[in-house]
Amino acid sequence: MAGAAGVNDVTTQHSTADLRRWRKYLADERAEAAVYRELAGRRSGEERAILLALADAEGRHEAHWAALLGDDIGKPVRADARTRFLAVLARRFGSVFVLALAQRAEARSPYADDPQATPAMAADERIHAEVVRGLAARGRKRLSGTFRAAVFGANDGLVSNLALVLGIAATGVENSFVLFSGIAGLLAGALSMGAGEYVSVRSQRELLEASSPDPETDHVMPDLDVGANELALVYRARGLSPEAAARRAERVLTAITAQEQPALTGPIEAVDDHEAIGTGLGAAFSSFCFFASGALIPILPFIFGMQGVPALIVSVVLVGIALIVTGAVVGLLSGAPPLMRALRQLAIGWGAALVTYLLGLLFGATLG
Repeated sequence: MAGAAGVNDVTTQHSTADLRRWRKYLADERAEAAVYRELAGRRSGEERAILLALADAEGRHEAHWAALLGDDIGKPVRADARTRFLAVLARRFGSVFVLALAQRAEARSPYADDPQATPAMAADERIHAEVVRGLAARGRKRLSGTFRAAVFGANDGLVSNLALVLGIAATGVENSFVLFSGIAGLLAGALSMGAGEYVSVRSQRELLEASSPDPETDHVMPDLDVGANELALVYRARGLSPEAAARRAERVLTAITAQEQPALTGPIEAVDDHEAIGTGLGAAFSSFCFFASGALIPILPFIFGMQGVPALIVSVVLVGIALIVTGAVVGLLSGAPPLMRALRQLAIGWGAALVTYLLGLLFGATLG
């Protein structure tokens, strides 16, 4: 009897654990569906339709757990902290940050290892991660040009001016000289970064424009020699294999024969590289402002009158915090672990500053 009672106790405990887990899954699915609906409410067209379809899919998963629980569904429980945080971000911002976090959440689904989750549900979650990855990639593409300039500008400002301040201070010069050196580094670096980004982005856009097909070519297509099929050379030049180029050219020429007007100039894949690069002025302004903002942080202690080692310590700590923030933001947007990106950013920034400080000590000792 005691043995039977023990078995019954274990079974009851196991059943209770199952019910608790299923209720948690149910709450998470409801919260994830709400996140996608919130995001859909801030978008239009194809992106809105995709997000609503994802919400419907989460609704099917919700129905699975509700049916499994039956009369034991109990009171609603709270979703996990990550999903609740996503819901708050979706309501407030609806940005690419939310999609990047949702991508990571979908990729961590436990359904593949849960016997009560169907294989279709586990497969759905994997596919959802890829769908969200695609949506996040669209958002990353839209902001990549200006964002790249902003991130690089801020990090360059933080690291270069911290290294400058530490290197100058290590030589033993007066506090005012360190401050003025930092201000000069801020202005010179911000102007240089802004000018460099403008030239870089303008050059990239001009190269893209030179590589884009001529729209006037469409008008001569009805006059092509169908027998020669030279149109295939266009597609081969764009990177298709001879066989694929011939098939595509044949389809286009067939359309011409049917008196349709296919577009030769459209890209093989609908990707707007100009949008990804951004504008020259936007990148220049973003780079200038963020470099200046980053370069200001290392000299803040000196601006407020601090001197010597305490000022340097505060400067290093402030820059470290800023590097962690920028690294985490880049990690979130790239779908990578934000903590690892933050620590990598911190190690690189502090490492560069340490090398400059040691060189300053060396030169200071030599000059002394």
